Amino acid sequence: MQRILRSWKRWRRGLRGGRRGAMMRNRQSAGISTTPLATVAEARAPIVYGIVQPGPETPGGVPFVQSRDVGGVIEIKSLQRTSLEIAEQYRRSKIAPGDILFSLRGNIGRSSITPAELDGANIARGVARIRVGAKGDPDFVRYVLQGPVLQRLIARNANGSTFRELSIEELRKLPIPDVSLPEQRKIAEILRAWDEAIEKLEVLRGAKLRRITSVRQRLFEAAYASHNRLKRARDVFETVSERARPDLPLLAVMQDVGIVRRDELDRRVAMPDGDTSSYKVVRPRDFVISLRSFEGGLEYSMVTGLVSPAYTVLRPTTQLVGDYYRHFFKSRSFIGRLDKLIFGIRDGKQIAFRDFGDMYIPAPPLAEQETQSCALRLLEADLALEKERIETLTRQKRGLMQKLLTGEWRVSGNCGGPVGT
Repeated sequence: MQRILRSWKRWRRGLRGGRRGAMMRNRQSAGISTTPLATVAEARAPIVYGIVQPGPETPGGVPFVQSRDVGGVIEIKSLQRTSLEIAEQYRRSKIAPGDILFSLRGNIGRSSITPAELDGANIARGVARIRVGAKGDPDFVRYVLQGPVLQRLIARNANGSTFRELSIEELRKLPIPDVSLPEQRKIAEILRAWDEAIEKLEVLRGAKLRRITSVRQRLFEAAYASHNRLKRARDVFETVSERARPDLPLLAVMQDVGIVRRDELDRRVAMPDGDTSSYKVVRPRDFVISLRSFEGGLEYSMVTGLVSPAYTVLRPTTQLVGDYYRHFFKSRSFIGRLDKLIFGIRDGKQIAFRDFGDMYIPAPPLAEQETQSCALRLLEADLALEKERIETLTRQKRGLMQKLLTGEWRVSGNCGGPVGT
């Protein structure tokens, strides 16, 4: 993979100067023509959506792909099945290996390539089948649909506010670059190389995530095995309900990013209307938990601000290493034990703080807390590095798609050099 990326970088540098660079600039200024997606599809298999009413689950029936199933490799075992009679009524939307399955609802714009195992299966109303004709390459067309230009166009043309959907008519109009089949295949090959690199890093990151989870488990289970190093949670933490500080910033409590200021989030979150005097104050080294939704553990705060009254704020009553308990409260050792205190399954999982306070939690000497939290921080830093690498490659791929799929950069179908060289 590194060899492929180095070769690609050398070729890219070659575009910046000399005869190749001049030719490339000429092609850029000339632009590239496009054709509607409908004309790229096979004439005998136009772009269609699938089954409107699939009926109840039919064991042994015909599998059909829903919008929630697309966006990568389709998990065949998780597909629902409809009856042979209903599937036959919608035989026009049968799928075959190589078909592009495009989500019209929910995760609008996501797509997958139909695997051989789903030959003869069907699709739901929220999915469109795109069977690319002989003059097109399915992987190339899918990359175009995934590219930043068309994703913006798809988002702009989707209808609805609460329930958003892209109509089949708008899908058929999407512009596809009109380039030769060899060039399509070469572009798809280049982008697949980046996908493979990203996929390898994702696998590596998954392995490192499992490693840190395993290390946490071993450390904290060892602490539980040493009964003389356990304390009840109420002897280490107390609940606090400090209020009437509307001057403080609002905080968001999220499993993936922890506790952060809402005005610093790069995503939309619901903001309260009116008075926030009843909101609870959170200070650095506090822990926050929703006792109705704790599956992700407790979150550790490094900022001062306000959280909803629905949250419980825990503050240490004794000297401790906050980072040690940050890891503990996200571990399976803690969450599994807390899970046993649940009641009220149908209305949502809920526990009382008095029950939480009765739990035994590790309380090793401060020096040991610091040593173990330092080791876990190192593993976290290594995990964060993999995430950064994935994000960097993803950004680079996005930029590359912008260049290749708009015709700003052109490639030939043989050696990968610019067209016309």
